[in-house]
Amino acid sequence: MSGGEGFVMLQRRSLRLFLLSVCLALAGEANSAPIIPEGDGRQTVELAGKRWTIFTYRPSACSPASLLLLFHGRGGVRHYRGDAHVLADKLCAIVIAPRFQTKTSHYQQGGIVRKGVVQPERKWTVNVVTPLAQWARTQTGIDQYNLIGHSAGAQFLSRVAAFHDDAARRIVIANPSTYVFPSLDVKAPFGLGGVYPDTEAEARLRDYLARPVTIYLGEADTNEEARDLNRSPDAMAQGKTRLERGMKTFEDAQQLAAKQNWPFNWRLVRLPGVGHSARKMFSAPEAIEALRP
Repeated sequence: MSGGEGFVMLQRRSLRLFLLSVCLALAGEANSAPIIPEGDGRQTVELAGKRWTIFTYRPSACSPASLLLLFHGRGGVRHYRGDAHVLADKLCAIVIAPRFQTKTSHYQQGGIVRKGVVQPERKWTVNVVTPLAQWARTQTGIDQYNLIGHSAGAQFLSRVAAFHDDAARRIVIANPSTYVFPSLDVKAPFGLGGVYPDTEAEARLRDYLARPVTIYLGEADTNEEARDLNRSPDAMAQGKTRLERGMKTFEDAQQLAAKQNWPFNWRLVRLPGVGHSARKMFSAPEAIEALRP
């Protein structure tokens, strides 16, 4: 083989290697490309060291500009995702809905307390919100997100608002059975008592009242015998019905903030004529008001 032929073969080999590297790079980009399809979808992802099933919905008639992280009630995540279609279409928002097992201490109460004992912070279920939001941002390239939950999911978000710091623009707590009451005298998970050292506790309570929380209530959610209504002594201390509990929690929080001259970023939105229905709560114009920054 002449020197010229060897040089040509070397060039060809270098070209093939270059083209192969380009193809591999493109294939890698394709495999890692964010994929949340239009319409309904589902993915299994790893968040905080655990595998989660994430149900999604992407509107097809617009270019989404925000994320709606949805936390379901006992009706199940698939059902709740469907309930959120109308709201997502109005907002042009992508729905991100993780599936939880609705075990009260694990989900509704955020994993803060188990069998009467405050758990180490690393075990709190509320901690999944930040990696979930980060995953959604990476998948979509959209930074802005809101949290919304109904019933059991709203109980979870009440614990998120009280015990977890994140960058949500608004946290909408709709028709929960219980709240984190704005008090250090009420023990967690129904208040903030017993979780933080005395030197930190008041600051955490102040931060809770400064969170961008909306308490969103169906005015007809007044059934004292509702099947899923928590009737424990701690829950009954908040009120007899979901409407009463929401009003009391909001009013006490507002009064405490005014008394202490603390920032107060909560909002109360009431929906006349609607009871414990996620579909009606999400599709009403009041839902847009609840999510307003």
